[in-house]
Amino acid sequence: MEVFMISDIVVDLQYGDCGKGKVTHHLCRTGEYTHVIRYNGGCNAGHTIFHKGKKFITHHIPAGVFFGVRSIIGPGCVVNVEQFFKEIQELEDGGINTKGLVFIAKNAHIITQEHINEEARETKIGTTKRGNGPAYRDKFARTGVRAENVPELRSYLIDIYEELHERYANPVILFEGAQGFGLDIDWGSYPYVTSSNCISAAALMNGVPPQAVRNIYGVAKSYETYVGTKAFQPPGEVFNKIQKEGQEYGATTGRVRQVNWMNLNFLEKAVNINGATHVVFNKMDVLENVGQFAVNENGALKRFDDALHMEDYIRRRLDTNHFVKSVVFSRSPHEI
Repeated sequence: MEVFMISDIVVDLQYGDCGKGKVTHHLCRTGEYTHVIRYNGGCNAGHTIFHKGKKFITHHIPAGVFFGVRSIIGPGCVVNVEQFFKEIQELEDGGINTKGLVFIAKNAHIITQEHINEEARETKIGTTKRGNGPAYRDKFARTGVRAENVPELRSYLIDIYEELHERYANPVILFEGAQGFGLDIDWGSYPYVTSSNCISAAALMNGVPPQAVRNIYGVAKSYETYVGTKAFQPPGEVFNKIQKEGQEYGATTGRVRQVNWMNLNFLEKAVNINGATHVVFNKMDVLENVGQFAVNENGALKRFDDALHMEDYIRRRLDTNHFVKSVVFSRSPHEI
């Protein structure tokens, strides 16, 4: 069967926690997509979504389920079976229908209790202790367990090639990434990274060709946050104020996120490597409420009088990038 496929990708340009779930949820409102696919990570991710006045935090399940879109945990992910079923129940209890909408690629790998126990002993890097690292290690060592070998998952399993290339003549796919560019196993600050590839290219490992990619939505904050043991937050009361105003706590672990000003050079690197065609900056309202505006650039701090001057400066910098078509600054946890 001849397939005309279109794919969009949502990717984090910083260190995770930037609002990918919100952007994915917003894009799904268009009704355009036939599928939403999580393309990397596991239950170490935590995507906060506000839907019809209710707050949800998803760790495995893509945001398409909120709009009745077929939602797939892709082969690039690792799955905690207990957490998966817990999340299904939480969504159902919140009034979200998951029946016939949520699937797991049969070649996705499983996080076992042994993986969780092993990672619980880790103290140096500051992981979420969800077992992702050992699960990915076993995947590449070819000693892991695939979803197709777990009997209780049988009714959720899907052959992602058949789904995208044979079942649907013209699939329109939205890929939802996890973690962020600064945590990518190859591009992040190693060893303070996650165990998967977080960049947009990783989406292509979930069953689509490069030619199918249309838009890449890069998501960032108007400042930076990081959860982990690496020293990240500089001295200064302003960062504590931003942390408090932005309610900067990890959606998965509840740990306090360290705060810093946006590194504009790092952001441009992330935009270039991910090929972002659209960039969304969340939480500009936080800086407005704190009353300070700055970015780090070329090793120096550049301050601005107000949000509009900061936005204009960032827009002009990104205007020189031939990938970027639009830049949006969001001031709401619910809307773009």
